[in-house]
Amino acid sequence: MSGIPSIFNDVIGPVMRGPSSSHCAGALRIGRICRDLMNGKINQVSLYIDPNGSLATTHESQGSDMGLMGGLLGWDATDDRLPEAGNHFAKNGLTLSIEIRDIGAVHPNTYQLVLVDPQGSCQLTALSTGGGMIEITEIDRTSLSIEGDYHETLIFCYPPEPVLQVIKEKLVYDDILVHPDAETIIQVRSQDVPNQTTLSYLLKMQEVRLVRNIRPVLPVLSRRDMEVPFLTAGEMLEFNRERGFPLWELALQYESQRAGIPKEEVFEKMKVLAEYMEAAVSTGIKGTRYADRILHSQSPVYKTKMDQGRLLGGDLTNRIIMYTSAVMEVKSAMGLIVAAPTAGSCGTIPGAVLGTADGMGLPHDQIIKALLAAGMIGILIARHATFAAESGGCQAECGSASGMAAAGLVSLAGGSLEQSLAAASLALQNSLGMICDPIANRVEAPCLGKNVMTAMNALSCANMALAGYEHLIPLDEVIQTMNEVGASLPGSLRCTALGGLSITPAAKKIEKELKNKHLK
Repeated sequence: MSGIPSIFNDVIGPVMRGPSSSHCAGALRIGRICRDLMNGKINQVSLYIDPNGSLATTHESQGSDMGLMGGLLGWDATDDRLPEAGNHFAKNGLTLSIEIRDIGAVHPNTYQLVLVDPQGSCQLTALSTGGGMIEITEIDRTSLSIEGDYHETLIFCYPPEPVLQVIKEKLVYDDILVHPDAETIIQVRSQDVPNQTTLSYLLKMQEVRLVRNIRPVLPVLSRRDMEVPFLTAGEMLEFNRERGFPLWELALQYESQRAGIPKEEVFEKMKVLAEYMEAAVSTGIKGTRYADRILHSQSPVYKTKMDQGRLLGGDLTNRIIMYTSAVMEVKSAMGLIVAAPTAGSCGTIPGAVLGTADGMGLPHDQIIKALLAAGMIGILIARHATFAAESGGCQAECGSASGMAAAGLVSLAGGSLEQSLAAASLALQNSLGMICDPIANRVEAPCLGKNVMTAMNALSCANMALAGYEHLIPLDEVIQTMNEVGASLPGSLRCTALGGLSITPAAKKIEKELKNKHLK
């Protein structure tokens, strides 16, 4: 585990379909790794879920089953077949059985899987850690760590010494990890697909039982001896003391160094993500349709009322609300969105940043810079807290997005680094303690309202910072506090649908109606 987050791995992205990044996109990435582990040959999959985690109540409604099956079929998170993953799974002769039982899970999003092919089976434990990020923690009861940020070669062997000698002589690698057990697993991490001739040679060795290549599922790879210029707001301020860069330029420098790519490439990568966000806004305002949802398409009506002058507030305020709503509705209709930093909070940043930029008539490059600035704040949160509502409540999702968006809006106004950090601090302070209590286990309500609220919070806090309001608590301390507050929230208020609005009579009625609709 590198411990060094990337803007494009951990913070802004993936581009995806589905209601939840931790449940759907994360599950899909786990499925992709499972497929590689079984060399694409899977007949049967058994999934075991702990009753005390979030998956027990949300695995179906928030897209975990759909994502897992899509990944096992080899699909990408953008695949338009995802809503029908179950049908495709069955047509390919595959079966998925799900059982809720005590597996001793510590993490709320723990997948325990048994994969079966004609030659045998493999047991695997995986975590979805938030925002689409994942970690494989165990294979056949051997502890290891695979996060999808390397080309990984797993060599199952005993004894390992002769095999290690061949690896060191013939393979180009970043790292070699040896996991001894009844059977040793040698884990080779590299930047590219290993030499197939050498792998064939290894497979013929009498000490080797199995060789498997696991392809990366993240867009930015890790590498040996990675370094970045800063990992806290305090370190960033110190780094910038004599340089005077705005936050977006510091983000360019950070991600360029983290990813090992030119700054121009970082800018272009963010430009692509901005285009996906803009497309989602446009699609949502035109109207979306999807049968399996709670809320109908409301953004077109909002636009009509706004154009008629029937709404309170100015154009900028209403544009932010409309854009935020539009993106959330595209998500609920299985359209393409950018998790920023999660699918559950995907409306806040584009709503605030694109809404403000369009309302002010700013050039497109300013949007890219604002998103980079937002991404840099997200790096600090990813490093020192969490984006997973299952671990930290909605403050981890919409609250984080609000802090990120506030910094992005300061960037749109040409503000300083200090003002960006102040805006982020204020926005996060205002979001502390926000719970995650989805109605009918769907990431629609009260998620939509929370996204609108946190987008408007971002605008208010950006203006307060630009006007010189005191934020009092440094951003690093606010992030640490957010992490502590999230951990102290009851499990019933962390995306389990076991508390808050989730268990009101009205919510239970909606949940029952949706289930009956499925049965028809």
